[in-house]
Amino acid sequence: MDHDTVRLETPATPSAPALVLRPWRPEDADDLASASRDELLRRWVTSVADDRESAARWLREQRHGWETGTRYAFAVVERLGEAADGPLVGHTVLKRRLPDTSVAEVGYWTAAHARGRGVAPRALDTLTEWAFTVFAGDGLTRLELVHQADNTASCRVAEKCGYTFGSLLPAAPPAFPRDGHVHACVRGAERRARVG
Repeated sequence: MDHDTVRLETPATPSAPALVLRPWRPEDADDLASASRDELLRRWVTSVADDRESAARWLREQRHGWETGTRYAFAVVERLGEAADGPLVGHTVLKRRLPDTSVAEVGYWTAAHARGRGVAPRALDTLTEWAFTVFAGDGLTRLELVHQADNTASCRVAEKCGYTFGSLLPAAPPAFPRDGHVHACVRGAERRARVG
């Protein structure tokens, strides 16, 4: 899959602009480092950028994920016009568990300045549709979403997007310091109406 040509779009809502999901670029390093300074984001995600250098390293890792077909990470930006990207508002990712191509994991975060505007559910909904369409031929039938049990906002996003709660995941410090929830979405199952 050509990393440089993938561009997913989410339509505008009455209260929020359209979103574009595109692969991360090297020039996103400053925006990523800025977003990563948010203490709430740092509480929920294990991989954050402390400065421009660590952001650049993280961006190289995302590009490598695309090249190996194991991790498809997208910057979520507002769409300003037909060809113009606006500010960074979030991140979403599809993690494939090769060689098992039937199950993959999704993840996301929203930048502090964009919270409460429906960024995460709209981006996750778009990523879910893309994943089930693009990887259907590889046998992808199930997407899992894992978050810390006390992250109620992520629980709401999962439910809005048709990911049903499946099980409790015990803590596994240091990478996953608290108990977690596992939600799942199965291809072909009836999903809730598109997020608006």
